[in-house]
Amino acid sequence: MPRPTHIASDGSLVMVDVGAKAPTERSAHARAAVRLTPAAANAVREATLAKGDVLVAAQLAGIMAAKQTANLIPLAHPIPLAGVDVEFSWEGDVLVIDARARTVAQTGVEMEAMTAAAVAALVVYDMTKAVEKGIEIEGIRLLSKSGGKSGSWKRRAAERS
Repeated sequence: MPRPTHIASDGSLVMVDVGAKAPTERSAHARAAVRLTPAAANAVREATLAKGDVLVAAQLAGIMAAKQTANLIPLAHPIPLAGVDVEFSWEGDVLVIDARARTVAQTGVEMEAMTAAAVAALVVYDMTKAVEKGIEIEGIRLLSKSGGKSGSWKRRAAERS
């Protein structure tokens, strides 16, 4: 088993030095799901909550969160983001959040995509909790990534939803 990249030989934590790596195009796609009650789902769909349009707020928060990933994840590198997209779809009363991040950098954007999906899901919860406290955030996960030394990776179809 390979040694973890963020642990030095003496056991201390280290930020991986990516300085010698050439910048390459990289992308990542992450997903989160928010299981809502029918009443909460309808309020989100119809944008009738007192706090405003949940999807607009969650989309903006997800994009902003991706830009702040290095401030939230202790050993993540600050990277220039070429783009971040946060999109929503419905599977019944489950709101599916897809976040995609792109860069040309020396390290990947998996954490940025997952941070965007997670924070967007948290905003949905925050804005709908007045309707229902039992809302669940489920399955924050990486679906695919491309670029870098390890190349492309894609979650198997059975694990995607």
